[in-house]
Amino acid sequence: MDEARATAPAEQPPAPGPLPLYPPVEPYEQGMLDVGDGNLVHWEVCGDPGGKPALAVHGGPGSGSSPYARRFFDPERYRVVLFDQRNCGRSTPHASDPATDMRHNTTDHLIADMERLRVRLGIERWLLFGGSWGSTLILAYAERHPERVSEIVINGVTTTRRSEIDWLYKGAGRLFPEAWERFQAGAGLPESERDGDLVAAYARLTESPDPAVRERATADWCAWEDAVLSQEPNGSPAPYTGRAPAARLAFVRICARYFAHGAWLEEGELLREAGRLAGIPGVLVHGRFDLAGPLGTAWELAKAWPDARLVVVEDAGHMGSDAGRGEVRAALDEFAR
Repeated sequence: MDEARATAPAEQPPAPGPLPLYPPVEPYEQGMLDVGDGNLVHWEVCGDPGGKPALAVHGGPGSGSSPYARRFFDPERYRVVLFDQRNCGRSTPHASDPATDMRHNTTDHLIADMERLRVRLGIERWLLFGGSWGSTLILAYAERHPERVSEIVINGVTTTRRSEIDWLYKGAGRLFPEAWERFQAGAGLPESERDGDLVAAYARLTESPDPAVRERATADWCAWEDAVLSQEPNGSPAPYTGRAPAARLAFVRICARYFAHGAWLEEGELLREAGRLAGIPGVLVHGRFDLAGPLGTAWELAKAWPDARLVVVEDAGHMGSDAGRGEVRAALDEFAR
C-alpha cells in the first residue's frame, strides 16, 4: 500500500481557466459631441486619465455602446473611450424616431466622428477594440488614418463585403430553412420580392410611415438574426429580439440601411487595402462556430495583414465565450505594457 502510493504519479494541478474580465467601472467624464448635420454623438471616458488611450467601437451597426465593453480593459493602465455611433444608444437624434433624417449616417461620417472625438479628447494615437460591425469600422478608420492607431484588437472579424452580407441574409438560410422562409415573408413582403434583395426590401420597410409595418419588419429581422445564432455553444437566447423596443427599432433601421449600401465600401476594399495596416500590431480573436461572420474572413485578413495574429476559439460563435473573452483581455493586457 505504502509502496503503491510512493510510485503513483503526482496529481496535476488543474489547467488554468480563461482570464476573467475586470470589475465594472464608471466613466469619470462624458459628453455630447456636435458632429454637424444636427447630430450629437455621446461619448464617455473611464479608467486612468493618464493611461494608454483606447477606443471601444461597438457593433451593429446601430447597437450602441455597452458598459460591458469597459471590463476588457485594465482600469489602472488604460484611458478607455466609448461612444455611441450616430443615431443610436444615447446619441441624438435617435433612429427609432421615424422623423430622424438618416442621410448623414454613413461609414465616412462615422470615421469623421471618430477623428473629431480623438481631437476633442487630445489623443495623439489610440488602440482600437471592437468586433462584428465594429471591426469593419475599425479597419476602415485604421486604413484611412494609420498614423493615429497604435494597436488593434478585434473580437469577431467582419469586413462587410457584399458577399458577407449575402451569406448572412441569404446563404445561411440553407442551414435554417424554416426561419429563412419566415424572414423571406417578413413584414408581408409580396412573393415578387422574396427572392430578390431582402436587405434592401427591409431597409425600405423600416422607413415606412406606418408604425405597424416598421415594428413588424424589426421583429422579423431580429427573429432571423436570433435564428442564425441559435446553435452557438456559448451564446445567449434571443440576443436581438430581447432588446428594448427603441433600441431594436434603431438597430434594424441602421443595420438594414448600411447593409443595403454595402456600408458604402467598395467590394473587398478593406482586405485589398490591408497593407496600409503595416506596422500596426493586431490580434484577431474569432470563434470557430461563428455562422453570422464565418472564420474565412478573419483568415483572409490575417494573411493580408502580416502584423496581425489570428486566435481561433474552438468553443465560440459570434456571441463569444469565456475562452474568447479571456483571449481578448490577454491581448489588451499585452498591449497595455
